[in-house]
Amino acid sequence: MSARIAVLIVLDALGVTTLEYLLDRSKKPTALPNLTRLGLRTLLNPNVHSRLVLGPDPQPGAHAVRLDQASASPDSVIGHREMCGIVDGRTYKLFPNGFDTRYIAELERRTGRETLFNQMGGGVEVIETNAAEHARTGRPIVYASKCDPLIQFAMDEAVIQINEQHRIADLALQVAIEMGIPITRAIARAFVQTPEGEYIRTANRHDAVLALPGPTLVDVLRHAGIHVISVGKPSDLVNTDYDLEYHLADPSLLDPKLDLRFVHPKQKDTNPFTIDGIVRAVRHTRTTSARGTFIFANCVDTDSLYGHTRDIEGALRCLEEFDRVLPMIEAELATDDLLLITADHGMEHRDDYGYHNREPVPLLACTVGNRQFPLQTGTGEGLTEVGLLVAQHFNCADTQRDAIVHIAA
Repeated sequence: MSARIAVLIVLDALGVTTLEYLLDRSKKPTALPNLTRLGLRTLLNPNVHSRLVLGPDPQPGAHAVRLDQASASPDSVIGHREMCGIVDGRTYKLFPNGFDTRYIAELERRTGRETLFNQMGGGVEVIETNAAEHARTGRPIVYASKCDPLIQFAMDEAVIQINEQHRIADLALQVAIEMGIPITRAIARAFVQTPEGEYIRTANRHDAVLALPGPTLVDVLRHAGIHVISVGKPSDLVNTDYDLEYHLADPSLLDPKLDLRFVHPKQKDTNPFTIDGIVRAVRHTRTTSARGTFIFANCVDTDSLYGHTRDIEGALRCLEEFDRVLPMIEAELATDDLLLITADHGMEHRDDYGYHNREPVPLLACTVGNRQFPLQTGTGEGLTEVGLLVAQHFNCADTQRDAIVHIAA
């Protein structure tokens, strides 16, 4: 008998309210037959059912439920960590006027580089506006996120070397902690300029993230002899030790047999790399001697590419493409393997931008070959339910429940 596998896929920023909004505002019906088969339609307001192309009834053994986040703030770090057993009661705020000048001054002293901009803004626009001065002066472009409690540094790889970019982000988080600046991350966003003059962010991004307050689902599983693999963002957000990490970014390395497709007209999608990484991870698992494997993956395009830009049709076409390739992932799994699909938060479309939203998120789960869902449900608070189901799959539920941490407001 082969070792068990659990695959957790986070559809970034695709809360229930967000999906209902997208479907209601879309110009055409959306086809999601495989997510419908796993019960997604049952979680949505009946008013938007007609916006979905008629799909199959939920398959026997499918488990579908809404989860209400227990943590106080909607954020990728907070959401992923809650799934892994950390409930954060702290409220994090944005920085609409930029960062405290004393913080910036101390950061400049520590890094040895003056900075520029220090305002709230969207990444691409900020880079395009400040890239020339950045190239002339060598000053990192500092900006506050419109949706996350973090500081970001846009830096041209031709101006500041990658290792220094990463050091700047690490120092920024360290100084913020020392000075009581309430952020969850400091991000170095590397970019390059193409021969055509377009600025493109590269895969050399680095996230400096708040230290974990205790052991997480990842640690509990690894201590129990379960192999843990991160695909994409999870290892940046739940920053503990993993057995293997997949960070794919080169289209030429995608497996052509998988027929993965880019939705964005300029192929800015990263979901194809995530799907490829999940398949690679499952196949790698078949070659290991571990008694089980947990694959933790994030499909980020519904947040970073289509969410903040409020691209309704792009987000839904992206979701349709995920739905199309979902059977490919299922085909790699064996009897009794566990598949879970959820989200870390929602996305509220306002007039100026898409902002992270605290709203119910879907949880779709099934075990291959079972006509009844075999795990005990409803035992966890908020998104901790996700991690408890994974732990239960590997007979570690009691240990994971004991490891859950609540951070006071």
